[in-house]
Amino acid sequence: MQTFFLLFFLTQIFGIAKAAELSIELRTMDNQAMQNAVIYLTPLNSQATSEPQTVAVMDQIDRQYSPHVLVVQKNAQVRFPNSDSIKHHVYSFSAAKKFELQLYRGLDANPLRFATTGVVELGCNIHDWMLGYILVVDTPYFAKTNIAGQLSFALPDGEYRLNIWHPRIVQTSVSLEHTVLVKGDNKITLRLEEPLLPDVNQYETVPTDVSEYE
Repeated sequence: MQTFFLLFFLTQIFGIAKAAELSIELRTMDNQAMQNAVIYLTPLNSQATSEPQTVAVMDQIDRQYSPHVLVVQKNAQVRFPNSDSIKHHVYSFSAAKKFELQLYRGLDANPLRFATTGVVELGCNIHDWMLGYILVVDTPYFAKTNIAGQLSFALPDGEYRLNIWHPRIVQTSVSLEHTVLVKGDNKITLRLEEPLLPDVNQYETVPTDVSEYE
């Protein structure tokens, strides 16, 4: 009982930080819901950010990377299981992370640490149509928009830099970065200023007969 009254007293005198809910909706230039876009928030004050605790997964299913876009915090480890019955040869030549995982299947590939922020573009030396992305960010506050172009964050009050990323978004657009002041629950709607780039999936499809690649 004494503990309860002490906590109540401290709450009244000093206050206990309550996470605010920031809801975000992202729309394309023609006002369509923007699905699977990454939105991440970087604190602009002295808030300390935690180190990643879990191992992320970039799988290979039906000769495609799954998910197509994976976002992780800086210094996170990523596993590359192969759920296909055939071998894959994963590689990246991106500045943020250059690596190569030789032919393997199942869970033979060891996790890799991603210590540099930026975009890591993935390919496969056997299956040319396979394309995936890992976005490495220096903040624990990140998520992807749902089918309605929406997401929400629970985070402390403060000032944040909001960034938007997706492989089809033109990177020169000034609408991709905003300063957001979070103070209590809030909802904002963002709209892209330029058309999306063509969808590469329309051009890089899995061949009907893939026996020659197995």
